[in-house]
Amino acid sequence: MVEKSGVKVTVYIASHNYGKYLQDAINSVLRQTMDSWELLLVNDNSSDNTEEIMEIYRGDSRVRIFKTKGLGLPAVANLALNEANGKYLIRLDADDVFDENILLVLSHYLDIHPDIALVFPDFYLIDEFNGLLQHDRRNPIHKSNHMYDMPANGACTMIKKSVLNKVGGYREDLGAQDGFDIWTKIINEHKCRNINLPLFYYRRHGLNLTENTQRILSARRAIKKDAALSALEKMRPIISVIPCRTNYDIFPNLWSQDINGKTLLDIALETVTASSVFDKIIVASDNEDVQKVMENYNDSRLCFVTRDPELTIPSCSIVSTLEMIVRDLNINWEGISVLSYLQSPFTSTDNLEEAVYTLVLNEADASFAVEEIKVPLYKRSVNGLVPINNTGTFLSDFDVVYSAATTSLATKNKNLKRGSLTGAKIVNFIVPREEAFIINTKKDFEVARQLKKL
Repeated sequence: MVEKSGVKVTVYIASHNYGKYLQDAINSVLRQTMDSWELLLVNDNSSDNTEEIMEIYRGDSRVRIFKTKGLGLPAVANLALNEANGKYLIRLDADDVFDENILLVLSHYLDIHPDIALVFPDFYLIDEFNGLLQHDRRNPIHKSNHMYDMPANGACTMIKKSVLNKVGGYREDLGAQDGFDIWTKIINEHKCRNINLPLFYYRRHGLNLTENTQRILSARRAIKKDAALSALEKMRPIISVIPCRTNYDIFPNLWSQDINGKTLLDIALETVTASSVFDKIIVASDNEDVQKVMENYNDSRLCFVTRDPELTIPSCSIVSTLEMIVRDLNINWEGISVLSYLQSPFTSTDNLEEAVYTLVLNEADASFAVEEIKVPLYKRSVNGLVPINNTGTFLSDFDVVYSAATTSLATKNKNLKRGSLTGAKIVNFIVPREEAFIINTKKDFEVARQLKKL
């Protein structure tokens, strides 16, 4: 079905100083093998040659040009939504390139599947000189992939205009992660699918918005928080647990070690008590002296639990300690427990909360922080070394390998009743390297001291 204007698909390209790549992007729209499209070009306060490039295409009746004053991508997306004549909307980033068949394939899929709200393809990763780096493939949603914790790309995803209007368009207060924002609004109420054809070229270079790590991290956490809040109340009580012990660490009573005037326990308590998410904050230790540190905090949620020395030995799972705490609280195995680790003094309050929001949002049994491993890993086999992770040019989302970042872990308390820390359905969230720093050695401790001075 084509809209009354004769336009089925509205494509929009926003450029803020991406004139270097813009013409390639625009020309890739003009080369499409279907005709019923329009193109909205938005110059978002560029100071380079973006305006000059866009003016080249003003004579094309299918192209409309807009000039804005630094609105940012989400606000530009809402402008495109309001101006769109098409039934379907798709964004092309100014530094990326469409395959000539993307509009034909994605719009046809939505045409023949009227119950689908959103569809996205695989892509090729290219460098700034158009060199092919890899082929990224997503496993089919609902077929071989039953988790929704990896959203579609904000760009090159085709969405029904009616659905975008229904969910209220794009959130403008964050300035990033518009794709994740829309994904969290749509995924639980509408069907989404992906097509295993590489239908666009995603360019990696130093200027990418996706390289702005802190901005993306903050936006991601805010979106998760807002999306999970309604379900959060049903998951209470939410308990934070800070395990301490006398022995078996690099120093006796590691919790009491001083880093620039604060003990490791002080640092952990400041981080946890800054959050309103937690109903109880438990410090569990076989040394009652930790209570002297706890007395410095006027927080009614704080509680000391005596930890049996037998539960502190390295070969004893932390599950035993958590199980003891939950039994003593007499909460019928309801709610969530969140581990906060003394050995990670750079863990933020947002990190701890994200563990909870990620679990709730994905209806998982557990969630924890990870770092993505991008270097080749191998294991020994009968014929020598074999690769563990695929770092070649053809990659699937199932090829990604992670290492656990010992910063935070959230688990449903019912898992503990069964003797499991995580349960069966586990999700993750990626944390920046600075938050993932962990003290495993005395040298690490000295490094942490120096870093805390910065």
